[in-house]
Amino acid sequence: MASYDFDLVVIGAGSGGTRASRLSAGFGARVAVVEEGRLGGTCVNVGCIPKKLFVYASHYGEDFADAAAYGWDVGPRRFDFARLRKHKDAEIARLNGVYARLLDDAGVTRIDGRARLVDEHSVAVGERRVTGDGGERRLTAGVGERRLTAEHILIATGGWPSLPKTPGIEHAMSSNEVFVLDAPPERVVVVGGGYIAVEFAGIFHGMGAATTQLYRGDLFLRGFDGDVRRALASEMKKRGIDLRFRSDVTRIEKSGSSLRLTLSDGSSLDTDAILYATGRAPNTRGLGLEALGVATGAGGEIVVDDYSRSSVPSVWAIGDVTDRLNLTPVALHEGICFARTVFGGQPTKPDHRDVPTAVFSTPSIGTVGLTEEEARAQHGDVLVFKSSFKPLRHTLTGRDEQTLVKLVVDRASDRVLGAHMLGPEAGEIIQGIGIAVKCGVTKAQLDSTIGIHPTTAEEFVTLRQPA
Repeated sequence: MASYDFDLVVIGAGSGGTRASRLSAGFGARVAVVEEGRLGGTCVNVGCIPKKLFVYASHYGEDFADAAAYGWDVGPRRFDFARLRKHKDAEIARLNGVYARLLDDAGVTRIDGRARLVDEHSVAVGERRVTGDGGERRLTAGVGERRLTAEHILIATGGWPSLPKTPGIEHAMSSNEVFVLDAPPERVVVVGGGYIAVEFAGIFHGMGAATTQLYRGDLFLRGFDGDVRRALASEMKKRGIDLRFRSDVTRIEKSGSSLRLTLSDGSSLDTDAILYATGRAPNTRGLGLEALGVATGAGGEIVVDDYSRSSVPSVWAIGDVTDRLNLTPVALHEGICFARTVFGGQPTKPDHRDVPTAVFSTPSIGTVGLTEEEARAQHGDVLVFKSSFKPLRHTLTGRDEQTLVKLVVDRASDRVLGAHMLGPEAGEIIQGIGIAVKCGVTKAQLDSTIGIHPTTAEEFVTLRQPA
């Protein structure tokens, strides 16, 4: 029987890699985790956590303005971005420490460095190098390398921002660099139509920047429910965000202290900064997958089976590097399933159905299950229940904001196929609805549930007439 240094070597100490490491160690496995950056991966360092903190910060301007309607006089206001960044950095550092303690307490060996696969049971770890947030990841082969052997290797290296080859792209930033800005720009252009793009458009606008969002398609957030997409576009425009669909950048040029953008229609646009949120690619470059014969897809994603095993039996992969469903809680779930399958004696397939999620746009989106468009394509005869209304809070403020709630129901079975919301605290509300949808809730069961009044959430159990 072969003798290895470890039972498992994990490459990447983000959400999924850390969870898999800890649980595998809990099952008695000898585990090492290799991380070249800060512990916690994208979510902790340049993703979910700092982004949500920036979203909170961006909302205070409206909150202060709305306070007057409720009798509060708020004096002179000044936004100190440097203070926000200092507090954000302190919180991220605290979380980095939490991740370290969780791994140490589980008995996992932590190794700093850049890993690459040598063979089906060996990993070479190069010296750790710091290129700064957003720096290109590259490895100088053979420099300070050490070898680790393991019966199983788990790749959990996540994704990395993908920027197009537009002339002048070196003047643009990705979502990584946003978190190390010294100050928010006075004018900013956000390019992209995914959730990162709409979130940062709201963040910059809320922090006082004149914000333009460009998207080459007809409407952003492809894959989300159509009513929700249209409603969000309307709300963003009301706030003063300059949304331009069917528009793209063909050239970026430095013009003094600002940037001049040439657009696809031939017009130009001047701005102080440009953020590209045009997608993320699986972070597989330099891992040695090709030489080992690990199958990858067209985008570089590692191809895995239902249990997260790659084409090389000893190599596994979870999280965004597999490009299945790129969400932090999904990576955590896949890490749990991996540990149970490989070391717990409980073969477990990740379940990617009916995963609730939120977009922290302004206002926010919460969604679970099928969109109306997907439901009609898959089930044919569906009923749609929806309501759009001004939230109670804004009956006093006078703010022109609409909340949307929507249910998509299979007529034959009465099962709720999807639930969607646009409005404040949408993520918090949909989390609860997500449990019900996962359990197969019917419209009749929602109708029999007594609502909590007055709340927005009660609308989901008071919708009676199909749209």
